[in-house]
Amino acid sequence: MKEHSMTKIKVSDVHQPKMASRRQFVLGTAAVMACAAMPFPVWAAPSAAQQIADHFSSVKTMMGEFVQFGPRGEQTGGKFFIERPGKLRFNYEKPSPMRVISDGKNVVIGNTKLKTWDLYPLNKTPLSLLLADRIDLSNQMVRDVKQEADLTTIVLGDRTVFGDSTITLMFDPKSFELRQWTITDVQKKDTSVMIFNVQNGVQLDPSVFEIPYADVHSQKRG
Repeated sequence: MKEHSMTKIKVSDVHQPKMASRRQFVLGTAAVMACAAMPFPVWAAPSAAQQIADHFSSVKTMMGEFVQFGPRGEQTGGKFFIERPGKLRFNYEKPSPMRVISDGKNVVIGNTKLKTWDLYPLNKTPLSLLLADRIDLSNQMVRDVKQEADLTTIVLGDRTVFGDSTITLMFDPKSFELRQWTITDVQKKDTSVMIFNVQNGVQLDPSVFEIPYADVHSQKRG
């Protein structure tokens, strides 16, 4: 990932999300929240894989673009924003109204057109692992680590509110850059997300990660 000078991004600068179903949105850009149910013994990840994870977690702020490929060959795109610890935002390109935002305490998946919001505690999702100050691969979320000449693949999984799915993270073994992730759902269907034009060290305005709690709570009262 290339280093760039500090660029302050405001919420008004965030591009809005391409049309995709709610299920695809959860499995795609919110993919880091999905994982598997099969128990797996705790084991120490290979040092090279942990080194890659350490590099990824050392990047405190990042933003970029993504292209998502669905299980039926459908393709969408958008932008993502990350600030450690715990903050994230994914938007599709227009005309999709979908959002996923983590403010460090909670994660919300929203449809601004339908005015519907689903709220989850951050610490109840694997997103908390991937947005932590340090990603520890020596725990039972790790299902597999494969090291090849041009790719290091790390498979994560655990039981969460999103059911029986796994996330496969793919890194460049030389630059330690995250290339893509793939979600395999309970029906063994894959949704892949490739990222590009990634910028590290950007200064992100706090408004980028604000959850509209007033809208979330008014929805519950309605």
